[in-house]
Amino acid sequence: MDKNTITGLILMGLIFVGYVWYSSDQAAEYEAAQQKIKQEQMLQAAEEALAEAEAAAVADSVALSVDSLQLQPVEVNQDVITYGATLASRKGVEAETVTLENDVLSVELTTQGGMMHKVTLKEYTKYSDGERNEQVVLFEPESANFSATFALKNVAEPVETSLFVFENKGVEQGEGFQKVTFSLPLSADAALQYVYTLYDKKDAARDYLLDFDIQLINADAVMAKQESIALAWANRTYQNERGFANENNYTTIAYRLADEDDVEELDISTSKESEKLDEDPINWVSFKQQFFSQTFIAHDNFDSADLSYTTAKEGSGFMKEFSATMTLPYSGQNEYKLSMYCGPNKFAILKDVEVRADEDIYLEKVIPLGGWIIGWFNRWIIIPVMDFLSGHIASFGIIILILTLLVKALILPLTYKSYLSTAKMRVIKPEMDALNEKYPRKEDAMKKQQAMMELYKKAGVNPLGGCLPMLIQLPILWALFRFFPASIELRGESFLWAHDLSSYDSVLQLPFTIPWYGDHVSLFALLMSLALMGFSYFSYKQTGAAQPQGGVMKFMMVYFMPFMMLMWFNSYSSGLCYYYLVSQVLTMIIMFSMRRFVDDKKIRAIMERTAAKKHNGKKSKFQLRYEELMRQQELMQQQQQKGRR
Repeated sequence: MDKNTITGLILMGLIFVGYVWYSSDQAAEYEAAQQKIKQEQMLQAAEEALAEAEAAAVADSVALSVDSLQLQPVEVNQDVITYGATLASRKGVEAETVTLENDVLSVELTTQGGMMHKVTLKEYTKYSDGERNEQVVLFEPESANFSATFALKNVAEPVETSLFVFENKGVEQGEGFQKVTFSLPLSADAALQYVYTLYDKKDAARDYLLDFDIQLINADAVMAKQESIALAWANRTYQNERGFANENNYTTIAYRLADEDDVEELDISTSKESEKLDEDPINWVSFKQQFFSQTFIAHDNFDSADLSYTTAKEGSGFMKEFSATMTLPYSGQNEYKLSMYCGPNKFAILKDVEVRADEDIYLEKVIPLGGWIIGWFNRWIIIPVMDFLSGHIASFGIIILILTLLVKALILPLTYKSYLSTAKMRVIKPEMDALNEKYPRKEDAMKKQQAMMELYKKAGVNPLGGCLPMLIQLPILWALFRFFPASIELRGESFLWAHDLSSYDSVLQLPFTIPWYGDHVSLFALLMSLALMGFSYFSYKQTGAAQPQGGVMKFMMVYFMPFMMLMWFNSYSSGLCYYYLVSQVLTMIIMFSMRRFVDDKKIRAIMERTAAKKHNGKKSKFQLRYEELMRQQELMQQQQQKGRR
């Protein structure tokens, strides 16, 4: 092998080795590049998977939020839009109750609306199914409602507090009082607070009074411009007494205008009644029943009030549904002082109720004792006497008997004068009979009347002498008629067969109802009517038979009037019927006694002496005018008779 060949082979070997080395180096670089590519692809895939997972999680979260919005009513969002987040957060919250108590009251309050929705009188029971074993409840939880309405800035609708749940800030116990504060946040810094304070002073006029303060805390920035804040108050009252009709006659809305010393009431003669008061400030508004009342008092008066009631159906267990909307003036003030009286219509308690020292609010005038003379007689004579007697005598039947004796002693001089006039009419009865025989025809009625007047004049008899003293007694009789059905002292007091002197007594329950009479027999009312019939018959025998048209008078006096009294009084207070019964019996005893001891012969002798003195006397102007009137009437009657012929 020559040199060139060897050289060529060596060069080819070197080239091959170089190529192999180069190729392996390139392969390593290529492999490294492929690995890098694979790593980048794996990293990108991982990033994409992570992004997809995050996207899925967000999607699931969004889906969950949508679902929750669908489950949570749209009104939550709407409430936030309408009222703002702070107020809206107090809707739908579970409410709680707080109870304040003293010896006479139990007041249950709820954070729903921050109102009281049940008030129980511990010392009084209601009539139910013949028993008195349930305490009187003034506020009916299912229907009681109280709401303040006002406007806030940047709030679409007026705020009605009854829609929101207040925060209970806790009960504060003090010396002789309990206080609870309810707070409704209006914004982060502002709030509306209700502060209720119940006292335990062992003084009924104070302990039946619940103080209620409305406070606006830092509210200037959130309150909108407005002239007033409205307070809406409503309640449905239970039937607490035996007779629905009688209790209904005393159940209505009463109110007192500021600076007035009297009380106004809505008419009770209709099933529905309303009245709008916007001319004068109103001091208080009362949902009044026969023996109990709930009275809302504004220390600085309400600006206006819109009042209404609807009467419930008999047998429903309720009396009336009351509604009142009052307004309080608003000009940036931050507190209103109010009070609520929840208690009995007892004169001794109500007359001492006051919200400002030495300022009379005349709350006792919710008791229908009458006005002017009648009310004065009840307030300053009958009630003090009853209070005095009840402090020493346990039985109100005996107290009524003593009261009747005192009244009869008071009016005895009038009764005596009435009897003397009746006796004089009885003495001249023969002369009156003679005149009736002398003038039997209707055409002679004028002549007979003139002759009668001449006879009265000669005998010195006033034909109205027996009536005038009785008319003077009427205010006393009417005062007692008003007093007994309104006297809570008689409520639940028994006497003889009557279980409750404030209600009717029933000795027989009828299986049917008689119009105007009822479905029961009241024995006191029946005995009262029989006593009235006996007294009327006695009175008629004394004078009535001598009067013209005696038959009509006998029917009216002896039969018709006692019958009507029986119809009217069958469902009235048995205490009132008992009083009238005792009064009639005592009157008959007095009349029979006078009849026994007063001699008719002496009366005639006195009348004859009086007639002799007046025989030549000058006629009075009244007598002359009366005779001239009688003469003119006689002429007119004669002309009418000629015209008929």
